[in-house]
Order: sequence, then C-alpha cells, then structure tokens
Amino acid sequence: MRELGVGFGYLLKGQRWVVRHGRQFGFGLLPGLITLVLYAAALVALAVWGGDLIAWSTPFADDWSSPWQGLFRGLLTAVLFALALLLAVLTFTAVTLLIGQPFYESLSEAVDRDVSPDGTAPESGLPLWRDLWVSARDSLRILVRAAVWGVLLFALGFLPFVGQTVVPVIGFFVTGFFLAEELTAIAFQRRGLVLRERLALLRSRKSLVWGFGTPLGLAFLVPLVAVFLMPGAVVGATLLARDLRGEETTQDMGEDTEPDRVHEVPDTAGSGPADGTRSDRITS
Repeated sequence: MRELGVGFGYLLKGQRWVVRHGRQFGFGLLPGLITLVLYAAALVALAVWGGDLIAWSTPFADDWSSPWQGLFRGLLTAVLFALALLLAVLTFTAVTLLIGQPFYESLSEAVDRDVSPDGTAPESGLPLWRDLWVSARDSLRILVRAAVWGVLLFALGFLPFVGQTVVPVIGFFVTGFFLAEELTAIAFQRRGLVLRERLALLRSRKSLVWGFGTPLGLAFLVPLVAVFLMPGAVVGATLLARDLRGEETTQDMGEDTEPDRVHEVPDTAGSGPADGTRSDRITS
C-alpha cells in the first residue's frame, strides 16, 4: 500500500511542478491538443459511418427478419465503438508522446536538472531523428501488447458477474501499467535503457507503477483532462523513473528554479551519453 501512495505522490508532484513552471506547461499542452483533435475527428467519423461499415461487413444478415437484423448490427456497432474508445485511451499517450517528443524530452531533461543534486541530466547522445525512430518503434511494440490485453479483457467482459466486476478493475490496472511505461520511456530512453530493461524495472515494483499509472488512466478517460494532465504526467514519470533507477533526488523539487530553464541554450562542451551533461536541444 505504501508503494501505491508513493506512486500517486509522483503524479501529484508532477502536476505541482508544471504549475510552478508556466511556460513549460503551455508548450506541453500543444501535442495533447493536436492529438485530441485528431482522435475526436476519428471518433465522430466512426459514430456517423460506423453503422454503414457494419452493414457492409455483414452481408449475410441482409435477409434477416426484424428485429434480429437491427439488434445484431446495433450490437456490433456498439462493440466497434467501444473498442475504438478503448484503443483511444490506450494509444492517446503514445501518439501524444510521439507528436510531442521534442517538447517532452526537453521537459524531462529540465526536471532531471531541477531535482538532481549536481544539477545535471542524462542524455542519450542520439540525434533527434534517431530518438524519434526508437520512440516510435518501442511505442508500436507496447501498443501491440496493450491491444492484446484489450481484446482479451473485452472478451472476458462477457462472462457473467466476473465480466462486470473483476475484469474492469484488472483493465484499469493494465491500462495504468502501460501508461506508466509510455511516460517513463522518455526518461529511460535518455538513460540508454532498451524496452526489455524498462519493462523489467517496471515489473519489479508494480505497486509503485500502478499507484502512478492507474489514477492517471482513470483521469485520461476524459480526453480534455488528459490534455491538461499530460505535461505534469511527463514530469511525474521522470521522478518515477529516477526512483526505479535508484537515483538520488533533492527533496525541495527545485522551488527556486527559473521557470524558463528548459528553453535556455546550455553549454554543451564535452557533452556525451555518459557524462550526464545538459542536452543541446531547445524547443522554443
């Protein structure tokens, strides 16, 4: 139970950090807003033409008598829309992180510098295009895992009693785990951890990960809320990653930190993947 509380605490600390650093919060909103518009357009299109799609894909039901044809196709349309909503929740973070990779990477670096005792932040040393490629590749692998879990849980949802009680709870914890993985991937990738190593770290302290990701997953069910929580979630995930790695963190969370540090051009002399110096990327 203590680990659950610690994980939830990182989520709250992340939100407090972005409130104190207003400019980073504003820049961090942009990727979420773009993703929200794209997803909303896709869901509206599905709501308008989903029935036609189901009718086209079930020609064998054309000759069924009423009301069975309408009930059958109506159920399939509802199932299709429910699956789309589930995939939207599971993929919203991945797509937003992919769109906002430069924004969130700089934000995560700023947090590392803020809470690190020596004021430095690890960096991958990879060019931006390579970081984007690794992020997209790993996100696809996670989405495949999440989709398998989603289909399995959806099928189990038809079981009497268990499907309406136990399965939804398991679904929220599964969603929370994958959300935490996607968000901590930014900090872990800068530290040179591959997907297998990241998953091993997260599985080693599931309660901590669930305490962070499960409440966030519940909040992300409301798309507009997800947009506003995303910058703070990235900050909290960076703190979570430091904890999982056993890295020392200052307790004051950088109360006197300049709000615009992430947009300054740092000194990159002697920087490299192993020396933990600041990144030379800027997002402004």
